[in-house]
Amino acid sequence: MCELVQKYNVPGPRYTSYPTVPYWDLDTFSGKKWKSSVLKAFEESPQEGVSVYIHLPFCESMCTFCGCHKRITKRHEVESPYIKAVLKEWELYVALLGSKPIIKELHLGGGTPTFFSPENLKMLIKGILRFGKKADEIEFSFEGHPNNTTKEHLQALYDVGFRRVCFGVQDYNLTVQRAINRVQPFENVKNVTDWAREIGYTSVGHDIIYGLPFQDTSDVEKTIMKTNAIKPDRIAFYSYAHVPWLKGNGQRGYKESDLPSSVEKKAQYEMGKKMLAAFGYKDVGMDHFALSTDSLYQALEKGTLHRNFMGYTPSKTKLMIGLGASSISDSWYGFAQNAKNVEEYENLVSHGVIPIFRGHILNEEDEILRRHILNIMCQFETTWNAEEEQIVDFGNILANLSELEADGLVEINGTKIKVTDKGRPFVRNISMAFDLKMHRKKPNTRIFSMTV
Repeated sequence: MCELVQKYNVPGPRYTSYPTVPYWDLDTFSGKKWKSSVLKAFEESPQEGVSVYIHLPFCESMCTFCGCHKRITKRHEVESPYIKAVLKEWELYVALLGSKPIIKELHLGGGTPTFFSPENLKMLIKGILRFGKKADEIEFSFEGHPNNTTKEHLQALYDVGFRRVCFGVQDYNLTVQRAINRVQPFENVKNVTDWAREIGYTSVGHDIIYGLPFQDTSDVEKTIMKTNAIKPDRIAFYSYAHVPWLKGNGQRGYKESDLPSSVEKKAQYEMGKKMLAAFGYKDVGMDHFALSTDSLYQALEKGTLHRNFMGYTPSKTKLMIGLGASSISDSWYGFAQNAKNVEEYENLVSHGVIPIFRGHILNEEDEILRRHILNIMCQFETTWNAEEEQIVDFGNILANLSELEADGLVEINGTKIKVTDKGRPFVRNISMAFDLKMHRKKPNTRIFSMTV
């Protein structure tokens, strides 16, 4: 396995969308086309419901490992105008749809959602629900910072329907925490986890990162041991993406030489995955592990697991609306990203404009390839038909897969491709074989993180 990790540890997309953002066709995209695609998706399946992602970009301090769009500030007076803009944007979408949508999934991401006060978060969700209806079965979740998530935060969000929370742990070694500017004792993580369960949350997740500056294998081992003592329902165990050339100065607070070597990073990954398996965590898609009692693993077993800009979710909706600065929406037929600058975003919304600044409308080939990449990422297999062969060059895809097949990572049987158990850690590489846009136009510079 070590040799395979070394061989396939190359830059590659994480496939929260296809086409990936660098390959969006911006020249043919327009706000009119985007709105048409939103209406099409909604009218085709209004009873399916919609997913809503809300980006809350504010953080009081910079975590230097983070690659998300954020605004560093200690000024909490920014909360109210931002919430007002998000609710106005939601009203613009509801007006476009022509009726109150059923909300099946809602996720608060950031930034730091718990930067906002419990009262303001509750007001935000109540405002969203005023122009929407809860589905019978909902998945409301948020990302919590263990240092500033209070019991009041957890209770306020529980009161409006939240039952899942994910806490960013990263690593428990103090040297590593100082390097990434995220010092948080184990006791803080245990407290928020215990509070969530006491209140009634049915799924608590922890994020753990390997490959961080100054981190070694023993650090990862100790972090996973401590994590297992709390036994979260889900664990995201993923590689630190060192992309300072894309994400500004935050990741320039340490040198490349401070990062683990490729050999050390591989050892961290392999040991961590073995430990999680030994502790009863099932491999669910890329970088995700869950107990058999968790809805994410059950979705994998039932074949309903889905992946979008919110990551892995237990079920699919055709339409996902992203609200807030930098959020990305997905109509199934197209993608659109909001203005990234907070002031620009708020200004556009205040003038009654859905604040998108770029996007992509999928063509026939895109739609087919997207389906197959989703199948690989979520179900570990896919099959195509003769009709699709008239549109997509599957011969090229099979050629791209040939070496992966020779290494025992996939099995190819006619028009069916199945990821082997050995190949599961390499689903990003396998998905890349289907990424015809990337193969046709290799990027001139490195724009993706390493796959392992």
